[in-house]
Amino acid sequence: MTQFPGPKYLALVRALREAVRIGTLPPDRQLPTVRELAWQLKVTPGTVSRAYQLATQEGLLAATVGRGTFVASATPRFGPTQSFYAERDPAYLAGRIDMRSPRMPDVGQGAAFTAAMADITEQVATDWLDYPSQRAEEPLRHAVVDWLQGRVFGPVSADDIALCYGGQSAVNLIFQCCLRGDRPMVLIEDLAYAGFRHAARLSRADVQALEVDADGLRPDALEAACRRHSPQILCLTVEAQNPTTVRMPLSRRQEIADMARAYDIQIIEDDCYSIAHSDIPSLRALAPDRTWYVGSLSKSISAALRLGYVVCPSGMGQAGRLTAQHSFFGLARPVSDLCLQLLDSGAAASLRAAVQDGFSDRLEAVVNVLGRFDLSWQPGLPFVWLRLPSGWRASIFARMAENEGVLLRSADEFALIHGRAPNAVRLAIPGNHSRAQIEEACRRLARLLDSPPAELSV
Repeated sequence: MTQFPGPKYLALVRALREAVRIGTLPPDRQLPTVRELAWQLKVTPGTVSRAYQLATQEGLLAATVGRGTFVASATPRFGPTQSFYAERDPAYLAGRIDMRSPRMPDVGQGAAFTAAMADITEQVATDWLDYPSQRAEEPLRHAVVDWLQGRVFGPVSADDIALCYGGQSAVNLIFQCCLRGDRPMVLIEDLAYAGFRHAARLSRADVQALEVDADGLRPDALEAACRRHSPQILCLTVEAQNPTTVRMPLSRRQEIADMARAYDIQIIEDDCYSIAHSDIPSLRALAPDRTWYVGSLSKSISAALRLGYVVCPSGMGQAGRLTAQHSFFGLARPVSDLCLQLLDSGAAASLRAAVQDGFSDRLEAVVNVLGRFDLSWQPGLPFVWLRLPSGWRASIFARMAENEGVLLRSADEFALIHGRAPNAVRLAIPGNHSRAQIEEACRRLARLLDSPPAELSV
């Protein structure tokens, strides 16, 4: 590894490539675990983890959940090689507080779903025997428009709505609809939701990460990328940036909208995490000719419903719905009818308010304990962004937090392999735990933050 110049993780990738080329690492050979190899090479686990991720993405290695990392088989592999959603192992989570991804608090969703299903059971008719159609989905599209009344969109009607199976499905749908040519370019923020990268990979697109500041994506970075790469899509989260919690001000949103129009870029405005109401115009309001607004019920009611929606650019609703039709015909009638019943009855709005109250109460506990550190948060959001004190590395902090029974995500998991990864972590609100349990978990983290590795006994 020492014979290769540059950052250690890239040197390790080059060393792996060379070992595979000369046969030192034959196909299907299992590699050491991240921690084991880090110990052998005297580097951090984060260095090995990033190298493994990069080598896996380029097809050199293959990662199998529960088995480990292997040299890729000589037989060509098709499709993704890594799981997009890592299922939680109950045995592993026993006694731990999992703050890696938000967990929905139980505010009576089960009872509301049971009542709604009882209502739609009485309405089941022969039309459940046919394929889903745009005409059958029209009432649900009208209900989605009503659901979005707390946001500033400009004129939006049911004709602008395309329905899909969750926010990730919506991003894939937009890529399928908009990307063209060989190896198109997609722009994202340099710390961003990993689903953008996964969707781009499925669409055979390249991804370029752009620098952000305290107000969000930097317009000068966007303009430089537009001149250099001729991108087709820009992915942004302006209301509640994931993972940093930044809320982009109106002036910056207008700059981004104007630049996207000047360089003819389509915009994906991801708003799955934000709270119900906002008084700042969305990018869809500022650039209705090119903004695809993505939302879902996953972060506000239940991730199990899998209802996502896209507010398409003006005049593009039919294109969005036809893309959905070509992908999966349409929403299954049990899903669409259940969601329509929840929205029309007002149960969805009541659940959303109760979920947000549940998150807010637990968020208050996190802020009360960790607020003396460099913590960023927004009222009602189900996650916070913690910049670590001097002496800490994000990968080391995550590992030591795990030893304390607290699971979290380091900045590495939100950055491209070759991108910027600051010494910071994201803490998601675990709605399945009580406020007292969350406070205790945060106190453990506070004790760690007060004792960086240089001061810890060995």
